[in-house]
This record gives sequence, C-alpha cells and structure tokens, in this order.
Amino acid sequence: MSLQNASINVTHFIIGGFDTLSRPIAVGVAILITYLLAVLANIANIMFIISDKRLHKPMYLLICNLAVVDIVYTSSCSPTMIGVLLAGVNTISYVECLIQMCVGALGTAMESFVLAFMALDRFIAIIYPFQYHSYLTNTRVLVLTFILWFVAWCFVCYMPATVVPLTHCSSRLKYSFCDFAAVIRTTCVNPEKYFNEVAIVTFFIFFFTLVFICLSYCAILLFVKLSSNNEKKKMGSTLVSHLICVTVNYCPAFVRIVFTRFGVVLTLEERQGLLIGAVLGPCLVNPFVYSLRTKEIKQKFYKIFKKFHTSD
Repeated sequence: MSLQNASINVTHFIIGGFDTLSRPIAVGVAILITYLLAVLANIANIMFIISDKRLHKPMYLLICNLAVVDIVYTSSCSPTMIGVLLAGVNTISYVECLIQMCVGALGTAMESFVLAFMALDRFIAIIYPFQYHSYLTNTRVLVLTFILWFVAWCFVCYMPATVVPLTHCSSRLKYSFCDFAAVIRTTCVNPEKYFNEVAIVTFFIFFFTLVFICLSYCAILLFVKLSSNNEKKKMGSTLVSHLICVTVNYCPAFVRIVFTRFGVVLTLEERQGLLIGAVLGPCLVNPFVYSLRTKEIKQKFYKIFKKFHTSD
C-alpha cells in the first residue's frame, strides 16, 4: 500500500511524548511551577518598567520586550504539557497544533533576535557612552523591535506553508507538544528534507545572532582592557546578566538542533528534555537575572517589598 493511500484526515493530534514517563504527575507539577514562576516574574518586570517613567529608556524597553517574548514563548507549549501530565488531556486540534508550532518557532527566533539587539545596546552604551542617547532613542528601539518581530514572522511562515499542503499518515505526535519536527513526522513524506531545510534556517538565525553577540563582546573586552579598574567592574557587571541569558538560550538549542545535524545521536527522551529545557530555561532565568542584577529594577522591587512589610 502506498503512502498516499495510507493517508488519513487529521482533525486532532494525540500527544504521545509523555507515554513512557514513570512519574507524570511529578513532572507535570515541576513544569507547572516553572511556568507560573516564569510568567509571574516576567509580568512583574514588565509592570515595574511600565509603571516607572524613569525606566522608560532603551535598555529597559529591551528588557520589557524580552519579558514579552518569554511569556509568549513559554505559553506556547507549557499549558499543553501541563494538561497532558496533570489533567490527562492528550489531544489537540489540528488548527491549535499549527498555531502552537508557529508561536513556539516565533519565540525561538525572537529570543535570539532580542539578545542580539541587547548586545548592540551594551556595545553602544560602553563604547560610545556620550553618543548613546542620540544613537538609541526610545523611538528607534521601538521601530527596530517591530522590524525584528516582522522578520521573525517571515521565518515562521515557512512552517505552516510547508505542513498544510501535506497529507498525514498518523495523528500521533512523538514529542510532548506541537513543534515542526513532531508535526512533520506525522505526514506521509520523508521528513529528512524538511528537517534539513529548517536546520539551515535555524542555524542561520542562531549562527549570525551568536556571531554578532560574540563580536560585540570582543569589541567591548578590547575596550575594557584600556579602561580603569572601576570602569572594568562596572562594565563587567552589565555584561554578566546578558552573558547568563545568552548561555541559557543557546546551549540547549545548539545541542538539540545544530549538533544533531552533524551526526550526534540523541534518544527521544534526551531530545524532549533539551526541547523542554530550551523553552522553559531561558523564560525562567531571564526575568530573575535582570530583576536581581539590574540596579533600578532591584531597587523598585525592594521598595515594594518594604512597603508591604511596613503595612503588615
């Protein structure tokens, strides 16, 4: 029987990525707690920045944009995984699955774009401190942010345009939520061609944004060498937060997507672990890094905490 004859009309997908888990409740609770912490922390950062006019500056607008990206990214798949593990709802409609796939891919691209933009911000702030406010105004940051969202959507449009015309031979997803790899494996075609195409696009985004970040760091470090000790400490402090976020974002992504294209064999469980970590890790780490290491946000948090403590 040919693949075409074996095709089926898919209206819902069955999520089978957690079928082999021995303790689904424990994993579900862990994902639920991580998701709630990530969303609440990112919302808190957004509210701190919006409510304080003194924080209406380019750097804080970028932190706010990163928080929005984190909320969108983690919300693309976490509710689905929590529903499967804690409520036993292991089906998702075809349209919802495609939306989840697109929003997840959008979050992946935007994480890299925003981190690259933040590297540019730090580069200008450290190398050209006196021209910083003339180079990066709030209006320019907002315009560039809009352009990045538009470019990310252009990359993402490839996925539904590829999947929708294809016929499906299975309605069971091997992974824990709808991403491109999981959906394309349910179709009646050889997935390798499509995996390679997505790997090229992903590598393009990750490689060029990471190279841009690394070049920015090299220029900053070269400049720091010529600076005084006090300036070195200040510059180092501003870079540590960004470096932590870059590391958390790129490490699992490169292992899962790029290295596997060069022959590194990963089990299904390892792939899923990296996939979930690539989504939840940055979204949880980013807001805490910037709220704890950014002086103005930290002071705002202490003032609110002190106010509540005094009222009690």
